[in-house]
Amino acid sequence: MTFQTAPSNLVKRRFSCRTYRKDRLTPEILTSLAEFTSRTTQGPLGNPTRFALIAAAEGDSKALRGLGTYGFIKNAAGFIVGTCQSGTHNLEDFGYQMEKLILQATELGLGTCWLGGTFTKSRFAKKINAMPAEIIPAVTSVGYVATKPRRVDQTIRTTAGSDQRLPWERLFFMKRLGKPLSPEDAGEYSIPLEMVRLGPSASNRQPWRIIKAGNSWHFYLMRSVGYRTSNSAKLLKIEDLQRVDMGIAMCHFELVAQEHGLRGQWEVNPPEIFIPGDDIEYTVTWVAK
Repeated sequence: MTFQTAPSNLVKRRFSCRTYRKDRLTPEILTSLAEFTSRTTQGPLGNPTRFALIAAAEGDSKALRGLGTYGFIKNAAGFIVGTCQSGTHNLEDFGYQMEKLILQATELGLGTCWLGGTFTKSRFAKKINAMPAEIIPAVTSVGYVATKPRRVDQTIRTTAGSDQRLPWERLFFMKRLGKPLSPEDAGEYSIPLEMVRLGPSASNRQPWRIIKAGNSWHFYLMRSVGYRTSNSAKLLKIEDLQRVDMGIAMCHFELVAQEHGLRGQWEVNPPEIFIPGDDIEYTVTWVAK
């Protein structure tokens, strides 16, 4: 998947759009999105993924109403629906691939909104003909951004903290946790890291923590206390969205690194770095070349 616009600009342009114009997508945009979804078949860590662009239909809003703020999605022209299968790092690969499609939609001038929840047995699963072995961790609404957003949109953004991001010293570290990495020490990787910082995440928890050690960038997931054990998560049987968030971070990091001519590859090889507590989990490493 190639971009005509710098991915860093797309990351900054993207936002969670909940109110759309009633216009249908043009044939040209439908063709472009369908082409990209058909090519999105395997994540960077090797897990198979499958995506499709589904036209919005009567009843979709009702299906979203039981998922909190997602019921406030209005006039979406369609949804990007994706599946993955059980496997190590399956949700990370899913998040990586879905975010890449979202940035492509952003480049086409569309608004989008991540909708993470429980879709495996929903009407969306039927629309994509999901197989028994496939799960649907999230879908994305898509359409033309409304000229005048509703007041409720700003209320939701304020409640979720969508306009706030954790500072560098809380997210990026040098050799070990507790030793903040400065943008100066990050050097040419400072912009890819900043684009990770600006990435979307479930409830704006920003669970990613990155440690620089030599030419390696180690990605860790810091669990939010009670996030997966909350009554709503149990009731709705929501997938592990913080692992999906790690895939989003990987996507931003890699695309923007490539934008700046920085080469590397993903490896799963836990480093010998002391990690205090049980709430931080190693995910993956970017090895710079």
